[in-house]
Amino acid sequence: MSDSQHLPDPQQPHNHAHCVSHALSAAEQVCARDGARFTALRKRVLELVWQSHKPLGAYDILETLSRDDGRRAAPPTVYRALDFLQEQGLVHRIASLNAFIGCPSPEHRHQGHFLICLNCHIAIELAQSTISDAIAEAAAAHGFSVSSETVEVSGLCAQCQAAA
Repeated sequence: MSDSQHLPDPQQPHNHAHCVSHALSAAEQVCARDGARFTALRKRVLELVWQSHKPLGAYDILETLSRDDGRRAAPPTVYRALDFLQEQGLVHRIASLNAFIGCPSPEHRHQGHFLICLNCHIAIELAQSTISDAIAEAAAAHGFSVSSETVEVSGLCAQCQAAA
């Protein structure tokens, strides 16, 4: 992702159904491009992840599948679906919360960097390639080979600060 790409602010009023439909459409395109199977369960899990801009845990997804869909999915089934979605770049894992959030730009492979509100729990993905560049530069200066990176900044979002 380039610094010139601006991700929509999930806290601004918007038609959230558009977020979900865009995510599903992008997922179909990414899977078709890569020759990956976008099964009904994987699609439903992605749809559930995109129900809000707040990270969702695997057991929350499992509970919704059971309650709303009547599916008797086992935890490994949900984890396999989430692993697939993550491998395809369709979701990001928020390590500090052990939860997942939809990626708004899966057509561009990138590391997710997030601002996470401690109050309302919204996660805002940053579209700043300079973060990855700075990590790579610092690692190279130390002769370190980066295999993955996780940047999660906790604090209070603008709306929660204004409400305090």
